[in-house]
Amino acid sequence: MIKGSKYRYFVGVLLFLVALTVACKKEVDMSKEEFSVPSEVIEQNDINRIEPMHWWIGFKNPKLQLLVHHPNISNWEPKIAYQGVVIKKVYQGDSPNYLFIDLHIAESTVSGKFNIIFQKEGEKDLVHTYELKKRQRPSDDFKGFDSSDVVYLITPDRFANGNPKNDVVLGMKEEAISRKDNYARHGGDIQGIIDHLDYVEDMGFTAIWSCPLLTNDMPESSYHGYAITDYYQIDPRYGTLEDYVSLSLKLKESGMKLIMDQVANHCGLEHWWMKDLPFKDWINHQAHYEENIEHWTGNMSKTTNHKRTTNQDIYASKIDKENMSVGWFVSVMPDLNQRNPFMARYTIQNSIWWIETANLGGIRQDTYPYPDKDFMSQWAGEIMTEYPNFSIVGEEWSYNPLLIGYWQDGANNRDGYKSNLKSPMDFAMQRLIVEALNEDEQWDTGLVKIYEGLANDFHYANPKDIMIFPDNHDMSRIFTQLHGNLVNTKMALSYILTLPRIPQIYYGTEILMHDFDKPGDHGLIRSDFPGGWANDKVNAFSGEGLKPDQMNMQSFLKKVLNYRKSSKAIHKGETVHFAPENGIYVLFRVHKDETFVHILNKNIDEVDLDLSRFKEIGLDGKSLKNIVTGATVKWDKTLKFNTKGSVMLTTKKL
Repeated sequence: MIKGSKYRYFVGVLLFLVALTVACKKEVDMSKEEFSVPSEVIEQNDINRIEPMHWWIGFKNPKLQLLVHHPNISNWEPKIAYQGVVIKKVYQGDSPNYLFIDLHIAESTVSGKFNIIFQKEGEKDLVHTYELKKRQRPSDDFKGFDSSDVVYLITPDRFANGNPKNDVVLGMKEEAISRKDNYARHGGDIQGIIDHLDYVEDMGFTAIWSCPLLTNDMPESSYHGYAITDYYQIDPRYGTLEDYVSLSLKLKESGMKLIMDQVANHCGLEHWWMKDLPFKDWINHQAHYEENIEHWTGNMSKTTNHKRTTNQDIYASKIDKENMSVGWFVSVMPDLNQRNPFMARYTIQNSIWWIETANLGGIRQDTYPYPDKDFMSQWAGEIMTEYPNFSIVGEEWSYNPLLIGYWQDGANNRDGYKSNLKSPMDFAMQRLIVEALNEDEQWDTGLVKIYEGLANDFHYANPKDIMIFPDNHDMSRIFTQLHGNLVNTKMALSYILTLPRIPQIYYGTEILMHDFDKPGDHGLIRSDFPGGWANDKVNAFSGEGLKPDQMNMQSFLKKVLNYRKSSKAIHKGETVHFAPENGIYVLFRVHKDETFVHILNKNIDEVDLDLSRFKEIGLDGKSLKNIVTGATVKWDKTLKFNTKGSVMLTTKKL
């Protein structure tokens, strides 16, 4: 009896231990389950502002820095309890209203929401719900623009008004609109662009670059978008974030790309942080600004000297270099100090946030040589490391190819500078094209200018990745630059679209928009696109009311653009050109069995072109098609030209 009791007791204990072991194992497994799948959190937002507002898992760089802005937040301690997310360091700003939190996001971290708890002895906790999202696609899938693209540049306030309800937003510093005032807001918006994507695609463009769409809550003349007052908000007069994402998705559905115009160099004077700057060196010349903030006027700022060559000049004085990089662009655009590591991190993260949020197909960076150039290398480098197939174009307004080439990734710069920038802008060739077409033909003027200009490509690391254009939102319209000459304008555009480059065309160029009344006036350059507003008498989208020359140009450009879409010779072919003779300049693009011929003829009278000079191209006896007229041309002994203009021929079947 006693023995049996002991046996039963032993078995009971053994079963208990087994059950306990199993239970412990279940508890461990459940514990893992709880950490691997985020538990539901009660959302709460006690903090005024945390930027970025959310982030993603799965980046190559596991680091994230949060900017926290809230009254006296520097006295509070943040805590996070979320598997894979660790607070590495917390920094206080010079202002008591800021904290900067360095996070490390482990590779194993899963998407989800969690609360950041801010604690202070004797105070109720402040809670802010943060989200780490799952990325919609891997970094390699973010394909940028290249030489197969043609970019359509739009000033959104002046393109089309798709939603009149957002024309005026109460509470903003500029509430009125007036289409009669070239420097007031006119009401164009994101919906207006969306409504006319069919037109853009039908014309033959493959990408849209819109001037900045972020909030510019300035008292006046901020329709252009370059005085940003919130880097994480779409200006409500343009629409919503959802509208912007919708624009990008609709472009992607049509095989097109969205390029975002970003501004790292400066913000708008009314940016929210200008009322409470986080550090004493957040902006350049900050002490001067804070001393004079109460009576700040247009002539108060210490502006840049615009001596962009100081970035490369081995003889440049220290003061010239400093005035260039730290001076304000204009008095209402404070110059951001990218040498401050927190500003640098903020700017880089903001760019990545927009790439992910809007599925961008590229970035255009404004005033590229003006910020700290070491920072710009870091900025572009981090983006291109994360997105190796992405594209960035930087605005270097220089007519010197040496300066343009300096900024392109792969340049063999003697000072060792590595820019990481794929695409600078070809202002040098743009000016040469205008000069070549406006000048009479002499040994050193006329077409020889562009022949010798293209010869400068030996200096560039990757000529086909440079962006070329006839004009843009900051310079006179090409039709104005060419004195209203339709034939010369066609010649300029056809040449630009043939070069080993990435072409950009400004909205309205296709209908000969101009600024003759006041050449160079920005408000006039950025005139309304006819048909973008209800009751417009002329509608360029439908063609209604256009003059014959406008319709002629629109049709011409449409044919050239749509041919270019599928031309491998233009996208990536070998380039061979022949020195101009007798007012004729001939350039060939060759890829496998496709040869594209571009001929610029400045002769008004009938002229014959001797084709024996071009024997090396191998076209003898072949039939070619004129891509504009459709006529067949036999490449024999001579070609006859009856009038001045451009001729584009191809061996490809149309």
